[in-house]
Amino acid sequence: MLSAIHQEFEPPEELRDSIKCFWYNRRDCEESLSSFEVLPDGYAEIIFHFGGGCSISHHGNIEELPSPFMMGLLNQPAVFHGEHRLEIIGIRCYPWVVFDLLGLVPGKSENGVHLFEHPVAGLHNILKEHIAAGRIDDAIMMVKECFMEIRSHVPVDSMLFKAGEALKKANGSIPVNQIAASAHTTVRTLERKFKQSSGHTVKDVSGLMRFEQVRNHLWLYPDSNIAGLARELGYTDQSHLSREFKRYTGITPAVFAREVRKRKKILKSDFVAFIQA
Repeated sequence: MLSAIHQEFEPPEELRDSIKCFWYNRRDCEESLSSFEVLPDGYAEIIFHFGGGCSISHHGNIEELPSPFMMGLLNQPAVFHGEHRLEIIGIRCYPWVVFDLLGLVPGKSENGVHLFEHPVAGLHNILKEHIAAGRIDDAIMMVKECFMEIRSHVPVDSMLFKAGEALKKANGSIPVNQIAASAHTTVRTLERKFKQSSGHTVKDVSGLMRFEQVRNHLWLYPDSNIAGLARELGYTDQSHLSREFKRYTGITPAVFAREVRKRKKILKSDFVAFIQA
């Protein structure tokens, strides 16, 4: 039997241009090894994990992951594994600032995981003590303070900030030329700077952000009219939405909604499923 708890925490004002939220998740499983799938979305996640270990399936192998690691943008679902109790503290970052925030060179990885060396890794042992004692709020506060200190030494790229604000406001449903106009720059300059800062194109990120809106909506309201949802979220038509959804999940939105309905019927009362806000 599996049970889970999920909590999200707002970032302080100083971090809202870089971080969407901080979060804590705990998964308890009676089996020695449990698996869970993470769907693509428009964020990069810095992950601290505690417990029996965390690993990822890659080319048929299970690869152990250090704490912390970074989960970059995905173009397909990723399957993770945890042993018995797995507890996670995550920092959900905007992909166009996360590499600058950590002073790292952006780059794509085959499975979406980025392993990195950074002073922030030194938090792990202290956080582990807080987590073991059930002091979740103290652990989150420590992470917030650490990232406020990091952020205070990172200059803001006003063009990327304005582009990011336009993307967030439209939930990805905005043409690249309009994003460039919002950032007071050309499409060519925006694309170059965006790729340099995130390792991805504006189109990559906006597509993921828009997909995320569909995924979240269908999780909450699986009986939704998909054609109406396509119109609401700026897709050309239902077939366009279906193609994009299948690109990121391997299944159509109709199949996803059907699986959600089935899953909600069999979920145990002590299991709290969550989607990213």
